[in-house]
Amino acid sequence: MTIPGGFMDSIYKLQADICKTFANDKRLEIINLLKEKEMSNSELMQKTGLPKVNISQHMHVLTEKGVVWARREGTQIYYRIANPKIIQACNLMREVLVDQLVEKEKMTSRLIKASNKKTKVKAKEESVT
Repeated sequence: MTIPGGFMDSIYKLQADICKTFANDKRLEIINLLKEKEMSNSELMQKTGLPKVNISQHMHVLTEKGVVWARREGTQIYYRIANPKIIQACNLMREVLVDQLVEKEKMTSRLIKASNKKTKVKAKEESVT
């Protein structure tokens, strides 16, 4: 999709704003829970362990930003993901983070091996003198 240049500043601002919405681990957990099915506020409270007031605050933000849609049925409010691409974006970011963790682990392993080799060489040199 090509976006005319004049609109890119607006798009960047909107993107930064939506990223702020995702900058909360509990909201990400809620989004992950909603990826499979619609859930009520009671179900979300049970699954996350959060009190009603916290669920309400998070759901207000997610609804306000268009991440989820809400519908009322009696005393319950049911939520669902507004656009499946939101799930794809969250999954993609998780994959990037896992890749980064794997790379950091490899680097740490290499550093430990290099450090162990230096320690062995130094110990050998000291035993010779």
